[in-house]
Amino acid sequence: MSHRRHPVTGAGLGLRRALLGPLHAYDPESVSGIVSFMEVAPENWINVGGKRKKVFEYFTDRFPFVCHGLSLSIGGPSPLDRTFIHKLRQFMDEYKIRAYSEHLSYCTDDGHLYDLMPIPFTAEAVTYVAGRIGQVQDMLGQRIAIENVSYYAAPGAELSEIDFINAVITEADCDLLLDVNNIYVNSVNHCYDPVEFLRALPGDRIAYGHIAGHFNEAEDLIIDTHGADIIGGVWELLDKAYELFGVFPTLLERDFNLPPVAELLNEVQQIRQIQEKWSPQGRSYEEQENTDDSRRSA
Repeated sequence: MSHRRHPVTGAGLGLRRALLGPLHAYDPESVSGIVSFMEVAPENWINVGGKRKKVFEYFTDRFPFVCHGLSLSIGGPSPLDRTFIHKLRQFMDEYKIRAYSEHLSYCTDDGHLYDLMPIPFTAEAVTYVAGRIGQVQDMLGQRIAIENVSYYAAPGAELSEIDFINAVITEADCDLLLDVNNIYVNSVNHCYDPVEFLRALPGDRIAYGHIAGHFNEAEDLIIDTHGADIIGGVWELLDKAYELFGVFPTLLERDFNLPPVAELLNEVQQIRQIQEKWSPQGRSYEEQENTDDSRRSA
């Protein structure tokens, strides 16, 4: 079970541009009573100004934030975009962003591919990716979290997915963004036991988690879309993750087919309810983290 300090607490919501207006117009107390933190893709907000910047600041003034990158291409063949990383550090400093995460994948090859491509599960790739993660951590001056991704083919694989993920995290000395839905999706698409996969992950490296919906293309093919409600099997896997690792901050991802704000908040509330189930003596996760902080500083 993990007892590490997390960058945020509780249940979070991904802040998409399409949600700015609806969330801003919704009852602020209702939102802040359920949502403990928010997440944005920094690529969508770096250099944004004017009215949109002011609306963004309305949220950053009220909620802790984390960043989840889209374009770093940590496993790609192109050199790391140092200009972007420099701007990212400035952005994180300006808005007091608590943590930065990226996908364990790549999205460039002499230009952006506009998709997340699978990195070959090889020892050579482990060394290559871990080295690039180390460079990013040095440039940002902090550890980053790497997300286990959904994938639909494993070209040139020499290692299993779980061995590849664990090797990268160990060699890079970075954290893990645990995406519960991606484990569920991959377990169906690649025929493995999701709970056994979960057990093999390094719980003490979890910075925070993601949970999302998906689309059933066929009986044996699930597409990770972030465009639907979360299904029972994914909720059950999140429950199991808390049982195994202790409660960690978890964020709802919803990218399109956005329902009314009240429905989104209901799913965030479901995260909170599962967290409270595994919190000592029924305390909220925030209360537990604050208690642990007090003990560490005493």
